[in-house]
This record gives sequence, structure tokens and C-alpha cells, in this order.
Amino acid sequence: MTDFEGLRALVTGGASGIGRATADLLAARGARVAVLDLDPSGVDEPLRAHTADVGDDASVRGAVTAAAAGLGGLDILVNNAGVGAQGTVEDNDDAQWHRVLDVNVLGIVRTTRAALPHLRSSARAAIVNTCSIAATVGLPQRALYSASKGAVLSLTLAMAADHVREGIRVNCVNPGTVDTPWVGRLLDAAPDPAAERAALEARQPTGRLVTAAEVAGAVAYLASPLSGATTGTALAVDGGMQGLRPRPAGR
Repeated sequence: MTDFEGLRALVTGGASGIGRATADLLAARGARVAVLDLDPSGVDEPLRAHTADVGDDASVRGAVTAAAAGLGGLDILVNNAGVGAQGTVEDNDDAQWHRVLDVNVLGIVRTTRAALPHLRSSARAAIVNTCSIAATVGLPQRALYSASKGAVLSLTLAMAADHVREGIRVNCVNPGTVDTPWVGRLLDAAPDPAAERAALEARQPTGRLVTAAEVAGAVAYLASPLSGATTGTALAVDGGMQGLRPRPAGR
């Protein structure tokens, strides 16, 4: 497919996981792609790498300006950078709450704020935020993370309403548990990694974790000019976890 031919895209948190899969897919489908990441050292051509911390406004503004200059403008922004957190409402201290909300929510604000002047010059502008089914499903031991992603969902809808008349579409993807390096680190830290992986897989109706490539495909769908009538939408990529209630196997 070449539906992104001639378009210019910026992906935050694009050096690994969902972000890297998205950047690679957009490039394969014709886009010129820049990646923003804390450590983009592993990013190679045709992707353009920029170092940025979405928790720092000056860092974001400088990187977005440099990326837009290198690409010759911006048509697509994928707000993917984020951090995780585990625990109930009792388990994370104030500093952790501030840190996760600052990265997962204000990180989107900072990057979008810097990118909007460039996106307004595009005839095919689109923003896709990485949210989570944690925004719509109650998950155990994810109080802080769920709160941050609930804010991302609401922010996505508000942004879509604010910018629809400017021709800027805003949507989000809601992944289930994705087999990424971050999830891998969580599994490695568990007392029984194999049992923990089995539990994560069992809670998804498909019986397996979501792949980064599958989430990237959903991001590309929402960002593509072929989806020009789609805005203010949250697309679940979760193996049916949000909406399905299948019978237990063998029944």
C-alpha cells in the first residue's frame, strides 16, 4: 500500500515497541517518518531520529521543530510515548502519580501543542494517540496507569472536537496487553514469569498477547487519508478483551 506517499509523520516513543512498529509501517507505506525518543540510538534509515523527553516542554518544542524542518512539514502525529505503573490506589506515592500523568497525559499535550502549527498547514492532518483498554475496562493492579489512560481517552475526544473544523482528525487506539519490551520486563520481574504470562494471555479472548505490529496497523488505519471521515474514535486492539465474554474453553 502507498496511501502515505508524500506524507510526513512524527512518532513519539518511536525507538521500540508499538512506536517502532508504527514508524516502520508508515515508512513502508510511503511516509517520511521522524522518531522522537529518549534514546533513539537504535533508529536507522529511512527513519529520522530525534532525542526528546516528552516530560520537558523545551525538549519537545526543539525536537518537533527540528523534525518538521527535516521532513518539510508535518501531516501526521502519533503520540505514543508513555510509561507504565502497577499497583492499587494505595501503592503509588504522589511522586509516581505526578510522573506518570506528566508523561502519559501532559506528554501528549506538549507534543501536540508544538506540532499543531505544522499540522494546520496540511490538507490531510491526523493525530493518533496511544491510549489503552485500561481506559474502558477495570484492570487489577493498574489504578495509576488506568487513570492516566482514562485522561488520554477524554483528551482525545476533546482534541477531536476542538480541531475538526481545522481539518485535523484526532483518534486513539486502545491496545490490550501488547507483547513489548516493557511487558517483557514486567514478566521477568514476576515471581513466576511463565505463570504471569499465561494469566495475561488467558484474560484475552484470543488466548494470546497483542503484537506491536497489530497495534501499528490500527494506528495506520486511523492516520491514513483513506479514513478521512473518522475522528473522535477509540479503536480497541485487544483480542476482544473489552467487548467479548466467551464461554470457558470446552463448554
